[in-house]
Amino acid sequence: MINNLDGEIELTDSQVQSICSRRFGVGSDGLILIESSPESDFHVNFFNPDASKSFCGNGSRCAVHFANAIGAPNSKGTFTAIDGLHHYRFDVNEPGISLETKGEIQTVEDLYFLHTGSPHLIQVVDDVDLVEIADEGKKLRHHKNYQPEGTNVNFVEWTNSGAKMRTFERGVEAETFSCGTGVTAVGLLHQYLFGDDSTREIHTKGGTLNVQLSDKIWLFGPTKLVYSGELNLNEL
Repeated sequence: MINNLDGEIELTDSQVQSICSRRFGVGSDGLILIESSPESDFHVNFFNPDASKSFCGNGSRCAVHFANAIGAPNSKGTFTAIDGLHHYRFDVNEPGISLETKGEIQTVEDLYFLHTGSPHLIQVVDDVDLVEIADEGKKLRHHKNYQPEGTNVNFVEWTNSGAKMRTFERGVEAETFSCGTGVTAVGLLHQYLFGDDSTREIHTKGGTLNVQLSDKIWLFGPTKLVYSGELNLNEL
């Protein structure tokens, strides 16, 4: 997460890749520049580790936390991202963001496809812990229906309170511990299959998130500052 409200930082693809590298850089599942926006409180400029761009749900929640820490201390407001305008608010100190869907839920063989700012293919399984996600996720990530960009892949196991899930994320090209747009897609699929509009708890390896389906689609969950520091971009 980088403060770029003054607009002075312009990163090359190789710089993004170097920063996200786990062996030679900071190491992350993505990189975000917080930038000024003429139509909202701030802009979330998100990069995947391969330097491609997309919308990131959990990254946007972290961006709300960070933006409030560096000078936008609002309990609610709006931000822009690659897919347009989003609302944010804090519930019990947890940042939540609004999301929009594109198109209807599609059924593909025994899979479901949703677009919640990023594309997501979902497969329902009996035991999500038994999925060989590196192999199965990679196969479905390149599903013929979603070429050339491909899609994120989620494996979900229904629970009494909602779901337990794992995600193979495009751009990262590996399993990530939590995916906000994927969690939102699973919450919407639960509503689609079971007709339940209440808040759903979605359990991921990175923690438990909540999808609220009310006037808007809301994604809530905890955020935490791990560390801060300085980076010399000229050395990348």
